[in-house]
Amino acid sequence: MRTGLIAQKLGMTRVFDDTGNHLPVTLLKVDGCQVVAQRTEERDGYTAVQLGVGPAKPKRVGQAMRGHFAKAKVEPKRRLAEFRVSADALVDTGAEISAGHFLAGQYVDVVGTSIGKGFAGAMKRHNFKGLRASHGVSISHRSHGSTGQCQDPGKVFKGKKMAGHMGDERVTVQNLRVVSTDLEDGVIAVEGAVPGSSGSYVLLSDAIKKAAPDDLPFPAAILGDAAAEEAPEEATADEAPAEEAPEEAASEEAEAPTVEDGGDDAAKE
Repeated sequence: MRTGLIAQKLGMTRVFDDTGNHLPVTLLKVDGCQVVAQRTEERDGYTAVQLGVGPAKPKRVGQAMRGHFAKAKVEPKRRLAEFRVSADALVDTGAEISAGHFLAGQYVDVVGTSIGKGFAGAMKRHNFKGLRASHGVSISHRSHGSTGQCQDPGKVFKGKKMAGHMGDERVTVQNLRVVSTDLEDGVIAVEGAVPGSSGSYVLLSDAIKKAAPDDLPFPAAILGDAAAEEAPEEATADEAPAEEAPEEAASEEAEAPTVEDGGDDAAKE
């Protein structure tokens, strides 16, 4: 099980696929998503990776969290989140995960905080039909009706659908398809709506109800791995002429006795 990542919601737009179909997508920005800490089975009782994203002012970070970030040798982060992973999918502290962690065509689960609607009535909050707008109803057409019972039990049970605070709660949307990923700009386009307002942070992870592609980066798509892989090849190419130097020296030494022999013969004559 791989780790997810933290992304910032930019907003919605539309794209067209290869067949010309119109697709509404949500753009998610992945920038500076670093591993802050690891949770291991021996020390913490479970295996997880703690990620941080977004710069935070040091003066607004508590002393305890300053030490936490200093131990990981990363800059203070605005948002932290943990993702449960398998033991072989732990990522080193300080590594930065890129937008290439997800591939186009795969499905993801997105977790975010919905937009707050304030105090809402029963019709808007719970999709109630409302009362009749003709005979027998006096200026209470949008009320929720009776809420309790008779003298027994003589109360309203907890959890009753009534008017109250609406929105501003944790929402999970499953099985959203990734349309495209832009590695250069760090943008992931996800088909459909994502909970939360523009500028808010959401959590992306592999869908648990859909099969993941076989070529997913494991344990994660670390930023800078491609450059690290190309560096040894360049070093080998630079060191190639140095390996030819001993062969040239050996050839010169092989020719040296011929010259000396010639000199000895001339001296004898």
